[in-house]
Amino acid sequence: MKETEIERLSKLKELENKLYEKGNNYICGIDEAGRGPLAGPVVVAAVIMPKDSMIEGVNDSKKVSEKKREKLYEEITSSAIAWGVGIIDQKEIDNINILNATKKGLTVALKSLDVKPNIILVDALKGINTLGIPYESIIKGDAKCYCIAAASIIAKVTRDRIMRQWDEIYPEYNFEKNKGYGTAIHIAAIKEHGICSLHRKTFVKNFI
Repeated sequence: MKETEIERLSKLKELENKLYEKGNNYICGIDEAGRGPLAGPVVVAAVIMPKDSMIEGVNDSKKVSEKKREKLYEEITSSAIAWGVGIIDQKEIDNINILNATKKGLTVALKSLDVKPNIILVDALKGINTLGIPYESIIKGDAKCYCIAAASIIAKVTRDRIMRQWDEIYPEYNFEKNKGYGTAIHIAAIKEHGICSLHRKTFVKNFI
């Protein structure tokens, strides 16, 4: 690994290292994917990485190519102490709104962990049910904390895989490419074909 990458990862782990020094052996990073799309679920990932974890390329998922994310996903999940996801579908998003759906996904992801964290680092969310575990909410945490960045990759890859599967059922919406986001081609397809079961009705009402 190049020295510049070691330095970048070390900076990304500064907060975690301070928490390790205070005796927090199990630090859980949490992030989501899919709050903004017009279709599909929101996916929240929780992950506890080993203290000495330094996986080359781990970063905010938005800064990593799709091909690289897939490779990192395998490295992260195979080396994690524990990890899990909460998947909240489009019907639930319509029923309780996207913010509450994201918060619910967080709790589901936490419940799926085999190891109880000492502390949780979460990207931006507040007012959440962390099952009594203390947490810190960090704005743009996926670009500032190693474990949140790792969670962002798990969440993004999990959701992308779901949307690629749906593309086989609804090829007219091009979900494989747009992943449910409101691209011009996706919006044009909605106007031409109407909506499908995967669409969030509260998100697409301006296009139908």
